Amino acid sequence: MSDAEKQVEVQEEAPKKRPYNLREKKDKKVAYRSLIRAELADELYDKILNIIVVQKKYKDPNYSAKDLARELKTNTRYLSAVVNSRFGKNYSCLLNEYRIKDAKHLLVDKRYADKNVEEISSMVGFANRQSFYAAFYKNVGETPNGFRKRNMEK
Repeated sequence: MSDAEKQVEVQEEAPKKRPYNLREKKDKKVAYRSLIRAELADELYDKILNIIVVQKKYKDPNYSAKDLARELKTNTRYLSAVVNSRFGKNYSCLLNEYRIKDAKHLLVDKRYADKNVEEISSMVGFANRQSFYAAFYKNVGETPNGFRKRNMEK
């Protein structure tokens, strides 16, 4: 086997590098998720939706799980368990999902055509450009600039 063939074989075995340092999701079994009563989980679920979506708290880059738990008069473990079991994601991913939905609308809205991507990212609640790009790529599969260019042509 030649050196070139060996090098190709080694490259094929190496895992493909994912953009923006995204990692594969791991399924975990967490004991405390099953300890929450279904009624309490449903009640918290409705309140979480009200606060995050209706009141648009996701737009605040400093709004933490601790703040939400305090507002719901519960602890962060219960909050985390409800978010994981009812939404199927963690708190940060939940907020980022709503931020990205908002950003997608703003990126293609002609009224915001003069705004750059960083301005839009701060409008929807991201603290910095890097976290916005990583979350956008994870949710949409392309960069915000690519999304804007592709959708502005339509």
